[in-house]
Amino acid sequence: MQSTPNFRRAALASAIGMAMSYPAIAQTASTTLAPVVVTGNPLGSRDIATPVSVLSGDELTLRRGSSLGDTLNSTPGVSSSYFGPNANRPVIRGLDGDRVRVLSNAGASLDASSLSFDHAVPIDPLFVERLEVLRGPGALLYGGSAVGGVVNALDNRIPAQRVQGVSGAAELRLGGAQSERGGAALVEVGNDQFALHADAFGRKTNDLIAPQHTPLEDGSPLPETDRVRNSASRTHGGAVGGSVFFDQGHVGLSVDTYDSRYGIVVEPDVSIHMKRDHLGVAGELKFGDAAIRSLKAQLNHTRYEHQEIEGTGEIGTTFKTRGHELRVEAQHAPLGPLRGMFGAQVEDFDFSALGEEAFVPSTRTRRQALFGLEELAWTGGLLTAGLRLEHARVSSEGDADPLDAQFGPAAERRFSLRSASLANVFKLSPQWSLSGALSFSERAPTSFELYANGVHAATSAYERGDTTLAAERGNNLDLALEWKHGTNQLRIGAFHARFSRFIALEATGNDVTVDGEDFPEYAFRSVRARMSGIEINGKHRLLDSPLAFDVSGKLDFTRGDNLDTGEPLPRVAPLRALVGLEASHGLWGGRIELDHAARQNRVPATDVATAGYTLVNLSLTRSFTLHGSDGLWFVQLANAGDALGYNAASVQTVRDLSPLPGRALKTGLRVSF
Repeated sequence: MQSTPNFRRAALASAIGMAMSYPAIAQTASTTLAPVVVTGNPLGSRDIATPVSVLSGDELTLRRGSSLGDTLNSTPGVSSSYFGPNANRPVIRGLDGDRVRVLSNAGASLDASSLSFDHAVPIDPLFVERLEVLRGPGALLYGGSAVGGVVNALDNRIPAQRVQGVSGAAELRLGGAQSERGGAALVEVGNDQFALHADAFGRKTNDLIAPQHTPLEDGSPLPETDRVRNSASRTHGGAVGGSVFFDQGHVGLSVDTYDSRYGIVVEPDVSIHMKRDHLGVAGELKFGDAAIRSLKAQLNHTRYEHQEIEGTGEIGTTFKTRGHELRVEAQHAPLGPLRGMFGAQVEDFDFSALGEEAFVPSTRTRRQALFGLEELAWTGGLLTAGLRLEHARVSSEGDADPLDAQFGPAAERRFSLRSASLANVFKLSPQWSLSGALSFSERAPTSFELYANGVHAATSAYERGDTTLAAERGNNLDLALEWKHGTNQLRIGAFHARFSRFIALEATGNDVTVDGEDFPEYAFRSVRARMSGIEINGKHRLLDSPLAFDVSGKLDFTRGDNLDTGEPLPRVAPLRALVGLEASHGLWGGRIELDHAARQNRVPATDVATAGYTLVNLSLTRSFTLHGSDGLWFVQLANAGDALGYNAASVQTVRDLSPLPGRALKTGLRVSF
């Protein structure tokens, strides 16, 4: 279903209307303080200039998908790469891959998901208690690979707060377009001296149900179908962790595992077996009124393996990552009006790709960084300034067999990187605030941007790196007007990013012949680029008890341009709008929402336009208490109109094979005790 100008005008008018109506509401509503966000906010400030979205509680339960990308797709400024239903990585403001940093409890995931669209993120939303998304550069605190934004999945596997007695939760989910059978459970026990945590989760799905469509493979139509081939999956995992508490703080440890098998949509006989084992240590010390007020540290060690298995059972390619990360943060005593912190971060990980289809050599990446952040309350609001200095080394082992030349001899590149930010939040009134943030960031090229040389099966292209690439460099400006009062809120934001050096994967116009088959050649090149857009989201209470009605909505639009060629940047989501109406009465709740994506006509010459679509989603919830436990039952009808839609942020080779899910009913139950 294509978008219409009338829908776009209506969406914009609705957002503007919400803004105009809020000042009157502010005179009668009561103020409610929102929880303090963690990501990008080490000083625990109530007001921060960087746009951060949070999913938690019942909202997270109802939004949970089979991947982080699917779960966060309704968040302002966030879309998904959507390589079928199983390998979806978040895309923030049109930036994907290594420019979006996916974290677990603020620690690096250390996987291979940024290498290829068919590589899933080894974090299942089933066990996540809270998701935070920082839109815009998070490079100051999290490194150059956070130039586009940060997704932080928070759980309590290393308890940071004392636990009294026994508590826990269990969740069961059935149905949906993939006929999901999934569940998760956790239990925590403790007293003033210790806390223990254990969790387990599992999910099994069938091939995705989609509206009737004609898939295209290499431009040729396949038989009409209502299924997405080879999209079934099976995932399970769990964790055990614990913390010891004492007068000055705590220290804890956790071990967890994640195991997933899923099909590859573009290869009907190929499946992926992914496994990640992780060990984490974290703690905090508080020193009262000393010069150093608190000290936080975390150490993460990860072993990751990813096998691409042919239909015959033969392993085609094996990807492995072994690495660790150490991060230390210290908050100092106030220096006059200044509050601040400083820290250090070290990352060291080895990557290998072994097999006939390997297009990247074995590599090692090492990063060391120092960073600091200072905050000043002044008459103009709350001013924050920060600086990060980072050194990165990316080395290639070259060809394992010199007689089988593909990647050349061993090589190493070194990069000295800087990131800086200046932000201010000005309170116009107790309800209204105006914020702005200006940042400069640099990102070292990844191992595959430097050393790739071979056929990338996931994109059916020959990808060629460039060992002479300089660090990616860009500036970003964020401006926002925000209103909060009681349950009502509105945020209107705009951003503009300009890259003097942007590493893009571009078609060269040449073909490369491998084993008698021709593949289009794509090369990593440094170009000038520009990204800009708007983000509007809000919520308004229309009617209060005993029957309550709330209207909520979001609208976002991102425009990306390659300034060297004059063409649009690829895989940028179009204008999107979501409007929802919620009703609640007693223990019952319901929601109807319209989720619209406009037609994406702004594509480079190597891509084609993607038609717009409008989805209608319905949900019904019932809260209850059972033997002292709180519960939530829900039923959801997704895409009630069975509309056919395609994700414009997906690579074209999979977009034509994997439309968005069709009409499907899902139910679930969550109990907390």
